[in-house]
Amino acid sequence: MSHDAGISVRKAAMINAAGKYLKVLLTLLVNAVLARLLTPYDFGIVAVITVFTTFFSTLSDMGLGPAIIQHKDLDKNDINSLFTYSLYLSLSLSLIFILCAWPIAWFYKDAVYLKPTMLLSLSLFFNAVNMVPNGMLNRDKKFVTIALRTVTVYILSAAVAIVLALNGWRFYALVAQAILASMLQFVWNWLSTRPSIVARPSAAVLGRIKKYSFYQFAFTLVNYFARNLDNLLAGKFMGEVKLGNYNKAYNLMLFPVNNLSGVVAPVLHPILSHYQNDPTVIYQKYLRLVRLLFELGIFASSFAFLCSEEIIGILYGPQWEPCVRCFELLSIAILPQMINASAGAIFQSIGNTRLLFLSTCINTALTLVAIILGVSGLSFAGLADIELLALCVALSYVLHFFVAFYILLSRGFGFSFTRFLGQLIPQWALLGLMLCSIMLYPMLDSALGFSGLATGYGQTQLILTHIINLGFKTIYLALIFVAGWYCTRLAARHQ
Repeated sequence: MSHDAGISVRKAAMINAAGKYLKVLLTLLVNAVLARLLTPYDFGIVAVITVFTTFFSTLSDMGLGPAIIQHKDLDKNDINSLFTYSLYLSLSLSLIFILCAWPIAWFYKDAVYLKPTMLLSLSLFFNAVNMVPNGMLNRDKKFVTIALRTVTVYILSAAVAIVLALNGWRFYALVAQAILASMLQFVWNWLSTRPSIVARPSAAVLGRIKKYSFYQFAFTLVNYFARNLDNLLAGKFMGEVKLGNYNKAYNLMLFPVNNLSGVVAPVLHPILSHYQNDPTVIYQKYLRLVRLLFELGIFASSFAFLCSEEIIGILYGPQWEPCVRCFELLSIAILPQMINASAGAIFQSIGNTRLLFLSTCINTALTLVAIILGVSGLSFAGLADIELLALCVALSYVLHFFVAFYILLSRGFGFSFTRFLGQLIPQWALLGLMLCSIMLYPMLDSALGFSGLATGYGQTQLILTHIINLGFKTIYLALIFVAGWYCTRLAARHQ
């Protein structure tokens, strides 16, 4: 096999970044508007149903997308057969999901879930049937098409959501946004790839990809529970309002994860799968990426932790104050999440989705224990219930890093895990420096009086206060980060 990947990870990531970061700016604006038009209760209702739509989407996935990327020898007939199978499965699961509206309403003891659950079956259908076209676009490295689609679909669906929210549609505005986004994404992908429905889909193609796709599907299924059990149990035991605050903080925590490491992760598998027979090359390329993600994650976590009050106040307004502490605690998870988000693509690239599944099973068990502790009602350090949940979930993601990379390094590559950690010494030193800077900031603030430079109790004055405080904190963290980064790099060169 030729080692010509056709396009570098850096170039692919830059293309992906263009679309993703434009969407970042739009998302910040849209979220700021919707957070002021809708309530935590509205977001909580949709967050609960999303847990179930995501589960059904996971069932429909079957690992087809990554299998299409990994198996370069699939021809048009194979693709059409896979698309037909996915269509049948998507229709069946969507109908079953409609019937699940009543059990969901019964479980949460609220009939309000009936109509939005039925409506979101449409979103489920389009997301599910989109698996094959999306896999084809990634296999063929159509990253420009994907970036353009991402931005266009988001603008249209978000505009509709805002108009509906302004007209009092409440959580139905979010439901409409989800349906329209999934439908437009599928139509765009189908027009770009043109898979066809065949009368007699080939069963042989399923046999060819079954081993790879089975473990990929198993990973996705288990990972679903790891990602959604907190919402499921928080909604049941804490109510929609607290879930809305927790979910808003959690999604904000994912923002740097999805928009920093998320720029690179989607292109890793399509690019590095060309080197699947030479794991040393994959490791060398990936180590450079891990170092970069580590450094970006250090600053992102530090910034989110120290500036949580200002970020929530500026973006969402005072009605979301209960999620400030929750976001602060969840920010601990940004650093490990940014690195962990890329590991799955490396398991896929070396063709070992079985190890990916094993890693996810262990980490899901850790997450489950953390969530149970978080919703147990135990008191710890004066934390409120959703704050304890946030802390437990954040610490579980820290453990995920060590589990996933131990398995990837020792079992996947056959390399030393401790040697891998040693290759990150400059990054560990930078992390220690930033932790010290966060702990020292309250004393600096008290001595220099940064917090008192802007005061006021009106909405405009409050936002001004947040902006000024955010500016001081950003400059403080940036100066220390740049100085620490330079010193650790200098020390590494002299070793």
